[in-house]
Amino acid sequence: GLGFNIVGGTDQQYISNDSSIYVSRIKKDGAAYLDGRLQEGDKILAINGKDLKDLRHKDAVELFRNAGYYVSLKIQRRLQPQNGPMGHRGDGESGGLPLAAILVPGLALAATAVWILLRYRQRM
Repeated sequence: GLGFNIVGGTDQQYISNDSSIYVSRIKKDGAAYLDGRLQEGDKILAINGKDLKDLRHKDAVELFRNAGYYVSLKIQRRLQPQNGPMGHRGDGESGGLPLAAILVPGLALAATAVWILLRYRQRM
């Protein structure tokens, strides 16, 4: 298989008033996991050029099962959860950590290391 599970469809809406297909789980060491681009919560808009809009869940599953060896997915990246189970970007940008979430702890760690080094040198 492709290494991930999907939810959604016209008959099994994952999000209220939204019949889109979403990635619910990526299987560890599966094809999607090893590729690394697909994320849980991503909305799948199309597979191999076939639009997934207004499909029943079982019809979407069938498209994935018959996708073949080379698969092209058009996805819409999810936002980080805010006030609901998940949000979505309308512009297709990828979600992820804000730069500050990486820089602030990194700078704090660097400052601590410099402080420790200076204290150690004073004792010598």
